[in-house]
Order: sequence, then C-alpha cells, then structure tokens
Amino acid sequence: MLPVHLKSAREVEGIRAAGCVVAGALEAVGKVVSPGKTLRDLEKVCDEYIRAQGGYPTFLGYRGFPAAVCIGVNEEVVHGIPNHRRLVDGDIVKVDVGVTKDGLIADGARTFAVGNVKPEVAALVAATEHSFWLGAAQARAGNRVSDIGHAVQTYVEDQGYSVVRDLCGHGVGTNLHEDPSVPNFDDPRHRMKLAAGMTLAIEPMVNMGGFEVETLSNGWTVVAKDRKPSAHYEHTLLVTEGEPEILTRGIGRS
Repeated sequence: MLPVHLKSAREVEGIRAAGCVVAGALEAVGKVVSPGKTLRDLEKVCDEYIRAQGGYPTFLGYRGFPAAVCIGVNEEVVHGIPNHRRLVDGDIVKVDVGVTKDGLIADGARTFAVGNVKPEVAALVAATEHSFWLGAAQARAGNRVSDIGHAVQTYVEDQGYSVVRDLCGHGVGTNLHEDPSVPNFDDPRHRMKLAAGMTLAIEPMVNMGGFEVETLSNGWTVVAKDRKPSAHYEHTLLVTEGEPEILTRGIGRS
C-alpha cells in the first residue's frame, strides 16, 4: 500500500470545486432521466455540463474507458458504457461522474428511478443511499477504514440485501484512485486509522440478491451475477476531526 496523501487546504479547495461540478452534472442528468431517453443522451448532458464548467470528464480514457461517464441499468452494478439503449418505465439507471478541474478530482454517483419503479426496487435504491450516510458518519479522524464498511454492511444486510465485495470505494483527489481502498463490508485487512485531510470516495454498491458479480464481454460493465437489480450511491468527502465534509454536495446544499 502506498502512503496516504493528506490533502492541503489548497488541494481541498480544488477538490471541492471539482465536487461542485460533479453535483451539478448529477443534478442536470437527473432532470432528464425518463422513459425513451438513451444512455448516450444522458452521457451527453453530463459531458456538456462538465466541460461548460471548465472541467474534464475524468473517466474518459482512464485505463482506456471509452466514455465520459459510467451509466448502468438495473442489474448493471458499475462501469456501464453509455450506448443507444433506451430507458423504459420501471428501470433504474446509475450515473457515475468523475470530474477533473485544475488538476484535482472528485467522484460521485446516483441511482435514478425511470418513471414508476416497483416498490421493492425503490426500497433498494433508498436503502443504498441510507447506507452511504451511515458509512460516512464513521469517516472521522481516529476511526478505522473498516468502521465505514461495518456500518454499511450491517445496515444493508439487516434490510435483506447484500454489498458487492469485489469493488470498493477509494481515496481520491490528486488521482482518481488513491489509497486507502474503502470496502463496503467489514474487511479485517483494512484497519488503517483515518486521519484529518484524507479525501475518500465512499460508494456502496448494493445488490437485491447475492453479492457476486461478473464482468461482461466488453471488459468493463460489472453486473450482478444473478441479474437482480443493483443500486449505487457515492460522494467524495473530507475526513476531519469531527463530521466529514461532503465535497460533492454542491454549493448551497445542506
């Protein structure tokens, strides 16, 4: 594991600025999610918004990823490649946005309902967001990385769902993926103490069925192995001595 880089005040300010663009892009795309829209339509909204704000879509070209943002539908967990698939009533769609602005990076994701989704699917989406906030509450100096995963896992499994274990959150800020890794379950290999100045992307990926996943033949899109719905929620936050600061919340949001 590489040494964890604690961010300076200047770097935090820059990550916060990138985070505002992430928040704005997710808000913009959330307004147009509806039956009939294609995944490419959603990508275009995000890409144009990010560039208009002076940012760059971090995922484009990262390790060869071919799109500006990651977009997945229903059983697709993460790393979906936007295409001409049209959304239909009852889908859930996950949009994962990374923004680089003036050399600093923030990362965030949402799961949006398309029209009228089944109550059990809406409950999955709501539980995924709630698990994020429970995990984020543990992201304070002196706690351990595994405290975050413990909080997420305990709640998610109490609700009858499972957390994906093959993928996790991560440090972010000067690079897209930094140490430490932040599992969404209580992994004994991740007992590192958290310190003020860490910037983390916490991102529960919650499956309605089992936690097993697999990658499609395109080499990117990760799907639930049992093809049941999966939801994703993510913010970039700053670890402090007290409450964490959410850096991708956007200006004026409490």
